[in-house]
Parts: sequence; C-alpha cells; structure tokens
Amino acid sequence: MSDGLQEVETFIENWPDSAEKNKQIFIRLKRFLESRPGVILEFIPRPGLTYSLRATHENQKNKPLFVMLDVIEDTPRWLSVCFYGELITDPDETGDYVPEGLLGEDAICFDLEEFDEIAIKYVEARLAEAHENASLS
Repeated sequence: MSDGLQEVETFIENWPDSAEKNKQIFIRLKRFLESRPGVILEFIPRPGLTYSLRATHENQKNKPLFVMLDVIEDTPRWLSVCFYGELITDPDETGDYVPEGLLGEDAICFDLEEFDEIAIKYVEARLAEAHENASLS
C-alpha cells in the first residue's frame, strides 16, 4: 500500500462514527472506486479544511482525475462528490452545477450530508458513468 493510501486508512480509523454515518458513506464510495478496473486513487489531506480522495483512470489523458470525493471538515463532517460536467449526466438533476468548480473547470457536485441509500446509489451510478467516460478520454 502506498503512503497516500495508508494515510487514507489512518484517516478513516481516526474518524469517529456519527449519527449521520458519513464515515460509512466515504468507505462505501472508496470501495466502489477500488472495485473499478484501472482506477488510481490519490489522497490529499488538508487538515481543518478537507480530506480529498481523487480518482483517475489509467487510460485518462485529458484530465487529472474523474472524481474528487471531499470530506468537508465541519461538525459533523459531510461529503462533496464532484465530477467534470462533461463526464456525467444528472438525469434527476440532484447535483449542483458549479462553474469552474473542479480544478477550474465546470463541475457537477453532489453533497451527501447523511446516509441516504437512494442518494448514495445515484452517486455510485455517476461514479460508474464517469469511470467509463474517463477510460475513453
């Protein structure tokens, strides 16, 4: 395990459980990404601000990532999952369009503030879509 991924495991171990179960959402989405072929994960901690898990596809050439899963340091912590706007669809229009919101490019972000199975499955479908599209770009 690389130092960065060991760092994410340490972060998870030190994250106390909460009624919102946001730690469990983070673990579930991390495992979802790990299960996809060709995914490269990078963990970028910024204590006091965010803890960012970024995923890239090994075939990706034009973008430095296809999703950024941020743990927002708040009470309680919550998750913001952001994609480049052109890599996903949002058929239910539940995401927030954020101009220049992902490394200076237009993004669609989904905020997960508590465990909601329907919302998590919707984000997982976007993860699968972004993963597929990133593998072609």
